[in-house]
Amino acid sequence: MFLRNITFFHIFDEKFSKQPNMPANRNALIRYKTIDNCLRNKYRQWTLEDLIDACSDALYEYEGIDKGISKRTVQMDIQMMRSEKLGYSAPIVVYDNKYYKYDDEDYSITDTPLTEQDLRVMSEAVEVLRQFRGFSYFSEMGDIVSRLEDHVTSARQKTVPVIDFEKNESLKGLKYLDIIYHAIVNKQVLIMKYRSFRARSASDFIFYPYLLKEYRNRWFVFGIKKESSTLMNLALDRIHQIDIAEKEYYQENTIFDPATFFNDMVGVTKNADTKAETVRIWVNVENAPYVETKPIHKSQRVVERLEDKSVIFEMTVVINPEFQRELFGYANGIKVLSPQPLVDFIKNKLIQACGLDE
Repeated sequence: MFLRNITFFHIFDEKFSKQPNMPANRNALIRYKTIDNCLRNKYRQWTLEDLIDACSDALYEYEGIDKGISKRTVQMDIQMMRSEKLGYSAPIVVYDNKYYKYDDEDYSITDTPLTEQDLRVMSEAVEVLRQFRGFSYFSEMGDIVSRLEDHVTSARQKTVPVIDFEKNESLKGLKYLDIIYHAIVNKQVLIMKYRSFRARSASDFIFYPYLLKEYRNRWFVFGIKKESSTLMNLALDRIHQIDIAEKEYYQENTIFDPATFFNDMVGVTKNADTKAETVRIWVNVENAPYVETKPIHKSQRVVERLEDKSVIFEMTVVINPEFQRELFGYANGIKVLSPQPLVDFIKNKLIQACGLDE
């Protein structure tokens, strides 16, 4: 098929750059997004020259264009963003006769409502994406296509969506995804202001980011602090502020292999030197089908099927808080047989939950 020989991005550029309400090319989109990111940063003042530099850097990073852009181009971009031509109507204002900002601090061009034209373009995009289903290199995108298809259909028909995906509408920290992602890709060091659940106040430190990880609709970034070799995972919803440490030298990841690090675990909690253990559990007849059809861990296997149709499973997994919570989720339908420290842990927690003494 011809789709094997072209990428989705080539299709997108060819099809949607010709739409009357779309920016003329991808470079314009990059500039709009860059200007938007700058003006959303309330911790810095932005002159026109600063915006020109940011757009030039972005075009070099994404497109390899190193000739820079003119003052007039950015001025026209700002006018276009302020106008209704693209549906932005961005509230960009100038203060002190020098600095640019959004008059509405919560505004972003990414939050503007979809027009009928936008929905039509998105519908065509979904149709293009659907053609990729079945290809091995596109298998992980199946649920994304379904999400887009359902969202576009419900928006156009003003109906209730027929697919309800798991989500966390109140989750904080998602605004940091983009800056962390690009910091990892571009090997940039971060100045992190972070407060853990146990800390009384936020602390500042230099952080080398290596990997972003999602678990149950929460995002985490793995990396190490400056002058440390201990791998950390930081929840994005506990981050208070992030900045790029321009003068810091990036320390390469020699701590863990992201491709294999999560193979022996459930969730995100694990030290680089933590070893997996063999865990054996008994599951009663009511819960055995659920555990078998949705394994607690991918290493799970059936050891024995008993006469009462209960099942004994075994798996090799890191015993971390996320794994323990999975076991607690089955309450009295599951019994941990080994290892003994895990048996004792589960027993003590259940005793505490019942308010009983040992």
